[in-house]
Amino acid sequence: MENSHSAAYAAAGVDITAGYKGVKLMSADVKRTHIPGVVSDIGGFGGLFAPDLTGMAEPVLVSGTDGVGTKLRLAELMDKHDTIGIDCVAMCVNDVICCGAKPLFFLDYIAIGKNVPEKVATIVSGVAEGCVQAGCALIGGETAEHPGMMDPDNYDLAGFTVGIVDKPKVIDSARMAEGDVVIALPSSGFHSNGYSLVRKVFDVENADLNEYFEELGCTLGEALLKPTVIYVKQVLRCIEAADVKGISHITGGGFYENVPRCIPDGLCAKIDKAAIKTPAIFSMLQKKGNIDEHDMFNTYNMGVGMIVIVPKADADAAIAALDCGAYVIGEIVAGEEKVTLC
Repeated sequence: MENSHSAAYAAAGVDITAGYKGVKLMSADVKRTHIPGVVSDIGGFGGLFAPDLTGMAEPVLVSGTDGVGTKLRLAELMDKHDTIGIDCVAMCVNDVICCGAKPLFFLDYIAIGKNVPEKVATIVSGVAEGCVQAGCALIGGETAEHPGMMDPDNYDLAGFTVGIVDKPKVIDSARMAEGDVVIALPSSGFHSNGYSLVRKVFDVENADLNEYFEELGCTLGEALLKPTVIYVKQVLRCIEAADVKGISHITGGGFYENVPRCIPDGLCAKIDKAAIKTPAIFSMLQKKGNIDEHDMFNTYNMGVGMIVIVPKADADAAIAALDCGAYVIGEIVAGEEKVTLC
């Protein structure tokens, strides 16, 4: 690639040599994520991975894709780009773990107004950290420079993951029954959802993001940019220790949209709102924006990034295996609504 350059393309706003430099800068972070099964290094036309199928009767591949959304604007305003990649990984791997699949590998896509190699490498360092937390490998990606379509400082970030699960071990909510308990896994904050409303209420374009708030224990900017918790390793431990009958990743749409996705017909997750440990940033948003409680629970995770449903007899074992401050917030009862908050 030493002789690869185009003055005409550069004059149009695309510096292909910046892409090559970015790959070199990010290579060490990418190697941090390598796990058994990685066959190829970055830079090829495709990422190669050889899964270990030992002990699997019917291996099933599970895929997931997502982006970070307008939370990216906070990273741009604070000029802090080393954690947003964790969000990107989290939004994908937290989805595939809901059926019991272990993420194997991840690919990212960065669309950017101007390719600044150091900035791109910093973004990818966060992706790599997310992959390490999830126990999966970063085996490829793409950076696309979009002059004339995006401002030089703007970028978008999306990702894609593939996981694997033995078909007999796919989480089957059909076995769910009255009396099972709903366990909450704490979130770090808004995660990567509802940021269009967050940005509007806090007026982030004009706010002092460096202002410290005692109730938050940090600055407003730090609270808003906290990365999404990656629950993969915790949930895999839980699956080994307890009879997990349902898992939901609480993302956009909050409780009312996401909890029902793991509840079979005829049953309802009855959740005790008073039991939920909600971080202060949610109360600040609700008060400042005068947001109805239903809207809060229908938009945000309210401090619960994921729920796991197990038999009551397995609750203690599940909580111990999760080892993340998990706690019971409700139970499964008969009903057609699939979720009620009371």
